[in-house]
Amino acid sequence: MANHSQLGFQDASSPIMEELVEFHDHALIVALAICSLVLYLLTHMLMEKLSSNAVDAQEVELVWTILPAIVLVLLALPSLQILYMMDEIDEPDLTLKAIGHQWYWSYEYTDFKDLSFDSYMIPTTDLPKGHFRLLEVDHRVVVPMESPIRVIITAGDVLHSWAVPTLGVKTDAIPGRLNQTSFITTRPGIFYGQCSEICGANHSYMPIVVESTPLPHFEAWSSLLSAS
Repeated sequence: MANHSQLGFQDASSPIMEELVEFHDHALIVALAICSLVLYLLTHMLMEKLSSNAVDAQEVELVWTILPAIVLVLLALPSLQILYMMDEIDEPDLTLKAIGHQWYWSYEYTDFKDLSFDSYMIPTTDLPKGHFRLLEVDHRVVVPMESPIRVIITAGDVLHSWAVPTLGVKTDAIPGRLNQTSFITTRPGIFYGQCSEICGANHSYMPIVVESTPLPHFEAWSSLLSAS
């Protein structure tokens, strides 16, 4: 959950998000090194007069051609690795279907016979004490902890986007098309997200809440909900 005046990302709760945070820090260090070098060179040029031999030297031209290429490779390799990891879905333990509507989400647990529900935002007037305004829903998405989860995402009317920042998940929900993503929660907890596509007047009132629980708790919850 994000805090006021927070400068960094939310705490990672999935392996993909951990990789994204590490890559962000890696790219930030590279950018800081480049800015420091450019600042030093500008300061040096302003403070001292460079000779024509230094300006026209082939060695300098060689450095400022090869060095940026090396920097691009250092950024591209981990980026491509993370892209492939985000796209890889291998034998999920659970498949969840998320359907975006104006303005709420519908969920179907396709591995169960009758397990589906709609998830609406709880109005401020009905919000229990201690819950987050504009983020809490009446039915949370409950998933087992440390299990690969596949999410199939679509929409029933207009464009939506299923996004949970702490899990590193953000996938568009497009009418007539099925998109998919996956995640693994590394710890129990409640993770909040929102629709990240401008989908209409109540775009900011269709939050997403994912609750990660141990497997026995998830089995008890699914049995209770299926029976009802």
